[in-house]
Amino acid sequence: MSSLPRVFIGTDSGATTSKTGGVWADGSPISTHLRQSTTNSQDGTAAVVRGWVEGVEGFLADNQLAWSQVAGVGLALPGPYQSYGVLDFSANLPASFTGWNFFTDYSAALAAKAGRPIPLVVGNDGDLGGVGEAARARGEQKAAVVLLAPGSGLGTAYIDARGLPLSGDHLAGMEAGHMPAPLHLLGTKLAAAAPFRCGCGRDWGCVEAYTTISGLPQYLDLLLPNYPGHPLATSAETPKHKALSLRGLAQKGDALALEIFDLQARALGLHVANLAMALDPGFVVIGGGLIDPESTTPQFRERYLENIRRAAAPYLFPSQRRCMKITPAALGELSQAIGAALTALYTAQAAA
Repeated sequence: MSSLPRVFIGTDSGATTSKTGGVWADGSPISTHLRQSTTNSQDGTAAVVRGWVEGVEGFLADNQLAWSQVAGVGLALPGPYQSYGVLDFSANLPASFTGWNFFTDYSAALAAKAGRPIPLVVGNDGDLGGVGEAARARGEQKAAVVLLAPGSGLGTAYIDARGLPLSGDHLAGMEAGHMPAPLHLLGTKLAAAAPFRCGCGRDWGCVEAYTTISGLPQYLDLLLPNYPGHPLATSAETPKHKALSLRGLAQKGDALALEIFDLQARALGLHVANLAMALDPGFVVIGGGLIDPESTTPQFRERYLENIRRAAAPYLFPSQRRCMKITPAALGELSQAIGAALTALYTAQAAA
């Protein structure tokens, strides 16, 4: 190994865009600028791997680093997985990728480029994003962290005091968006209605359907009749476009939009309390577009977070009410690449 400072690289591979970042051996980010490139999944698995390696090569060049300094690489890739490093069918990737051993292929490509084997760790992108956010949230404290990131779906992760994610025996750990919501606590209208539909196929009222973009059309179906004069009541837009307009409307104080996001915050707060019973984290980090400073106002973000805290509080143990912190995410699009790099670092430290 080079006498130059060691670095750990993180590859965040989405369905369309791949991002590369890295950390020094003390865990601090090398740069807040990610190297971004097209994933090129339409050209097959070999093209994807080439893009990952080119991303590492470009990130190293951008930061005046050498392959000899790379002590480990982490890869964040959406699941589900058949086994460690082997992809199962994914709705966002070609069907031909099912069964792809991306761990073996990426390991071989990294070794070929570096001229030596480079330790590689892989994991679900939500889990590794949680690793990045956990490091930022807790600082020097040895505390567990739960990440809840509502977006199109509900990204969830549990990060232990060592900084590593709970993946589970079948690589399905912390798929907590598909636990049932306590509908009886969400108000009489939601309690009396049929459970919201979830894309996973479960019919028990998944938390994801009550906390994310995926459930907004169903909230509109239920609540829009209470607002007969609302512009969305006569809009010719599709249900999806109506739903996507709600975040902007909420920033302007629209009563319907605010009611919906208040209900989403309550559902997420109750889920925080539910998870706290099992996991007892020191921190709960809330991510997703509703706390994005580029998309929402400070007033909206504080209202959303305070509603989460208020909904959780009655169901927490007294010590959790005093000590457990519910905080907004801080890394944004950096989280998964930085989290992947940190996972490589922490894995190396655990093996030392």
